[in-house]
Amino acid sequence: MRLPRRRFLQLAGGAAALPTLPRIARAEIYPARPVRWIVSFAAGGANDTTARVIGQYLSDYFGQQFIIENHTGAGGNVGMEAALHALPDGYTIAFVTPNNAIAATLYEKLPFDFIRDSVPVAGTMELTNVMVVNLNLPVHDLTEFIAYAKANPGRINFASGGVGTSPHLSGELFKAMTGINMLHVPYRGGAPALVDLLAGQVQVLFDNLPGPIGQIKSGKVRALGVTAAKRVSEVPDVPAIGEVVPGYEASVWYGIAAPKGVPSEIVDKLNRAVNTVLADPKLQARLAQLGGKPMPMTPAEFGQLVARETEKWAKVIKAAGIKAA
Repeated sequence: MRLPRRRFLQLAGGAAALPTLPRIARAEIYPARPVRWIVSFAAGGANDTTARVIGQYLSDYFGQQFIIENHTGAGGNVGMEAALHALPDGYTIAFVTPNNAIAATLYEKLPFDFIRDSVPVAGTMELTNVMVVNLNLPVHDLTEFIAYAKANPGRINFASGGVGTSPHLSGELFKAMTGINMLHVPYRGGAPALVDLLAGQVQVLFDNLPGPIGQIKSGKVRALGVTAAKRVSEVPDVPAIGEVVPGYEASVWYGIAAPKGVPSEIVDKLNRAVNTVLADPKLQARLAQLGGKPMPMTPAEFGQLVARETEKWAKVIKAAGIKAA
């Protein structure tokens, strides 16, 4: 029996649409179960704390738990590999930091290509690193420090929380743009580096602002500059390094990505949720306590940020000859 042509086309069109129905349906009810949010660093740090704070707001927004999972190791690459190799159904997302832009060049071989294998979802928070010095160093501002460093090449040690971290690269960018020579001393985190700065074992420390803010306000260390493009409200009297070194900027940013292949409907739904909770004054106040401020973005804007930062830090890493430890 031959079907009339019009009826045949109607049936064929309906059959062609069938494969898309489950995907749309999943997006409409998403999330129908808890979402894993993989953080590539240890519990208790700035990354983990930020994810847990925002995750609670997302849990309340959706009525489903956003469960933080800490996957540490290899400078954050273990966790990112786990996240990007997960099923692309929106139920596994990744906490993204400058580390992911830096790692693309710092490591010769990675089991993933972050930009190729991920889908940008949203920006969450931006904050700054800060440059602090031991009180015994005979400088009181950035201009004096640069002059002192040039007069004493190679005699200043600067500490950070590890090779390839955002604070480390902030220091390397500062060296490159001022033409000074400092020796990098990596630590296993900012806390032990701050202990040695206070003891005079190192003279300079680049760290996320929440780390040494107590010592800055109590006068135990001297803050010379923040790495953000502008001064920040937490330490309004501390200049941006760019005020003395034109063009210098090394902001810290956090965001969310998902494995490549996640339906765009789910990405958009997550993005709207993140931007909605970031507008909540209570969440904004909590982020301020962590030294940051909301960074709402579209998925495309966040993807562009990651691409720019990857290119920027590639130049610094190659020029300084930095190798992963």
